[in-house]
Amino acid sequence: MDIVWWPLFSLILVSALIIHEEWVSTPLCDTLLPTTSNIDESESESMEDHPQDLKVMMVADLLLLGSDSGYLNRIFRDYYTSKFFRKSFQSLEPDMLVVLGDVSARGAELTKSKWLSVIHQFHGVLGPFLGLPLHVVLGDRDVGRCSELSAKSVNWIAGRFPGLDSTGCGSFEIGNVSFVSLNAVALLCGNNDLRFGVEKVIERESSDLSAESEADRNGESFGGFGWRENGVSSGSGPVVLLHFPLRQIPPANFVGESNVIDGRGFVGAGPYTLMQNLPANATEYIFQALKPRIIFTAHSYEFSAYTHPDRTYEVTVPAMTWNARDDPGFIVAIFRRNKRAVSIIYCALARESRVLGAYISVLILLASTFVLVKMHHLIHSRR
Repeated sequence: MDIVWWPLFSLILVSALIIHEEWVSTPLCDTLLPTTSNIDESESESMEDHPQDLKVMMVADLLLLGSDSGYLNRIFRDYYTSKFFRKSFQSLEPDMLVVLGDVSARGAELTKSKWLSVIHQFHGVLGPFLGLPLHVVLGDRDVGRCSELSAKSVNWIAGRFPGLDSTGCGSFEIGNVSFVSLNAVALLCGNNDLRFGVEKVIERESSDLSAESEADRNGESFGGFGWRENGVSSGSGPVVLLHFPLRQIPPANFVGESNVIDGRGFVGAGPYTLMQNLPANATEYIFQALKPRIIFTAHSYEFSAYTHPDRTYEVTVPAMTWNARDDPGFIVAIFRRNKRAVSIIYCALARESRVLGAYISVLILLASTFVLVKMHHLIHSRR
């Protein structure tokens, strides 16, 4: 008797693969930090969900290749990145999307036409997020290292993203939450027009933050940066967004430059310093001038949360691409209506190795079943 279960088995297997694909595309999220620093205990009830809360999804290090994408990236990684965004949008219902730098894997090396292909690819993977407020911070992969930094190039790239000025900085307000994004690459570099432009942005925001005339007082000099003490208490300023971490990494913990082996070598020339952070004088300058409510950074590819001496939280957002790590992720920040408290939700995405393993397993099962069916037919045909 002919085997009649082969079509049914194949259908069940393919259906199971589709269900598995939908399942692995859904992020697994866990609330890690209700950050209540600098607020009174009496305000703890404000940590509960409220319609006036602002929910912001924050991602980093997409490392898109645009027209230089290989076959694997186009049909597999880009496809799943798009699904990750779509499922995250459906399950989390954020109010806004922030990308903390390195949209492009080789932005500093690209011509304008290739940069436009990266932006087209970027819009393609965002899907439903294009209907939400969007802010993109510039990273070192986007604008280059200090030796490659060009004011003209930064101005052109910044003009491709909403809300950025010619220096690659931006400030905006949604609801009761104020944001300031800074071009951290320019701050990292020495004396250059871009860094001076970023300092002017910080000074302007510091002046706006001051309720009285303290911004007009003579500034002190700190490590080459001029800042004015604005008299505002720590944690009362805006949400600060930038690509490089502010947290100072002790030399003993510095592991040097790294050729990332789980995909990074695929998208750009190494070695590349993943442990890079802004120098202490630039960090102190930002803290004194802006008094951040909370700080969001990226670049290291890994999630971390750190409390600075003044109790200000710094959250480092992980990479959201298999080009950077096998287990990508992102965070969701919920800014509570009391203007101080913030809840941090960490969301993990499926490992690339797991998804590939599922596809390989299905292919092996289908191939094995097909061989068994052929052998069965061959045996019966000889009788």
